[in-house]
Amino acid sequence: MSEFEAEVRKAEKELEQGLMAVDNTATDDSVGKDEFLGDIKMQAQEYGHKLQDAAVKAKDFANEKFTQAGDKFKELSAKDPKELVEDAKEFARQKPGQTILISAAVGLVLGLILRGGRK
Repeated sequence: MSEFEAEVRKAEKELEQGLMAVDNTATDDSVGKDEFLGDIKMQAQEYGHKLQDAAVKAKDFANEKFTQAGDKFKELSAKDPKELVEDAKEFARQKPGQTILISAAVGLVLGLILRGGRK
């Protein structure tokens, strides 16, 4: 199990522990018949369901992206370094503007990292 999956499982457990079932029976009839409290309970249940749905969607999205990143890493690690260099050259020939922007961004980040280390 990867570290990401362990964190997802931990978050699911914490979410389950944080959600409590709403008791529909009231101990006092005069308080239990309050319409306002009933509306709040319904809204709380609705938001709980929406939160669970959002958590499931986020988990699925993260798993999908994690899988794609793993596949891409396996693909890159299987290639010979000379192939990678040739692929980079071909990309630079096809998209010179984008190559310049990527190079500038990498240079900026490296400059900030190196400059930040001297402070």
